[in-house]
Amino acid sequence: MPPAKKRTRSYDSVKIRAAVLGQFGHVRQAVGSLTPEQLALPTRLGDWTVRELAAHVTMAVEAVSRNLDREEPARPELGLLDWPAATAARAADIDDGTRRLAAAHPDLDALYAETAERLTKKLADAPGSRVLAARTGAMTLADYLVTRTVELVVHTDDLNDAVPGLGIPVDRQALAACTRLLADALAVKAPGGSTEVRVPPYAVVQCVEGPRHTRGTPPNVVETDPLTWIRLATGRLEWARALRDAQVGASGERADLSPHLPLMG
Repeated sequence: MPPAKKRTRSYDSVKIRAAVLGQFGHVRQAVGSLTPEQLALPTRLGDWTVRELAAHVTMAVEAVSRNLDREEPARPELGLLDWPAATAARAADIDDGTRRLAAAHPDLDALYAETAERLTKKLADAPGSRVLAARTGAMTLADYLVTRTVELVVHTDDLNDAVPGLGIPVDRQALAACTRLLADALAVKAPGGSTEVRVPPYAVVQCVEGPRHTRGTPPNVVETDPLTWIRLATGRLEWARALRDAQVGASGERADLSPHLPLMG
């Protein structure tokens, strides 16, 4: 019997929109407090400085407004669970665009204000079914906004890592959506039912080929917290290090997720 087709999780569009706006607001407030010395600090993202990372956050959010300005495609091309794998092809373009944006906008406060104003205005009357001509592939607005929670949560964590004591808060709905999307993407990349991955309180998925678990305690279990999972899924943290530092619990012969990580870079 062929494996059951995985269904895409549903998301509350009202909560997702609020989460995107809310998390962008948290980042905006924190970036506005940074000193020139802090903006010049290095980050864990290659040779990007904090200034370039901060500029990139606006680019990731402005993509919503920019795509709403474009002509609407006839139909979606990319499903939500296909998005994480599709991002790698655009890494070089994103790097170049980020550097140009940071150089062209020395006033980050003004850049964030303009981005927030455009996003709020564009989202006011745009239906979730609106198809966007995103560069990774045409997607509905509802799905694309879920991907923005990933961008915002991941880069919030990057900024907090780069600037000691910055402490940007993470919106609970944004964290939940980001965690769930990346967990579901793992189940797509490594289909199966032999291993249960738990990321409480937001996600539990079955994955990895092998004997399917049906009842009782699963023989192969991976468990971790949301931010550790997100770091693993995006290549910020290596599997071996997470195990060594007891940031992940893994039991069973099929509980090694290292062949399937990261899901996106």
